[in-house]
Amino acid sequence: IRALLLCSCLGLLRPGAGQPFLRLRPSPSDNLPVKDIVEHPDPEYDPKEQDLDERTLRKKLGSHFDPGFMAVAVPGPANASGAAAAAGRGRAALPAELRGLELGPARGPRLRVGKKARRKVLQWLWAYTYCPVLYTWKDLGIRFWPRYIKEGNCFAEKSCSLPEGMFCKPVKSVTKTFLRWHCQGWSSQKYCTWIPVQYPLISECKCSC
Repeated sequence: IRALLLCSCLGLLRPGAGQPFLRLRPSPSDNLPVKDIVEHPDPEYDPKEQDLDERTLRKKLGSHFDPGFMAVAVPGPANASGAAAAAGRGRAALPAELRGLELGPARGPRLRVGKKARRKVLQWLWAYTYCPVLYTWKDLGIRFWPRYIKEGNCFAEKSCSLPEGMFCKPVKSVTKTFLRWHCQGWSSQKYCTWIPVQYPLISECKCSC
């Protein structure tokens, strides 16, 4: 999956000058979730109070505002803990490929088991190999709006295969559009504005090598 990651090239200097400038450059990557962006520490590059009017920014973001994955204020817990997610594996519906699984050796006589025993074996197998997406709220900082994003991660505290060796990894992602405070120019001559940027999020995990 090719995903669009956001990186800030910060602290670059123009020859003969001592003022840093900011540049936002999208960069393709297969690695999710997105790594934290290293921001320039100078608050001069932060949006001012008048730049953070919620009504204006909501209008600018338009239909891209998704309250299920973004928040303006500090949100509550987004997801169960890893232990709770692992415990919930057995409650998830069995996938079609697992429901049709034949128990027993690849060659030789078919293993005969009762329906109840077979169901328990398949449920145990699914609980062991199930890869949920764990969501947590992440603070992107004042230079993003909305500044809070609900980011997905794959449960990877233990192997998901028998024998062990495979782990839960992202296989699908969705893209959400945010506003990014972007400055160009130098010192008092710089120009800053909100620009739309795309932020990829893990939407599905699978047990794989």
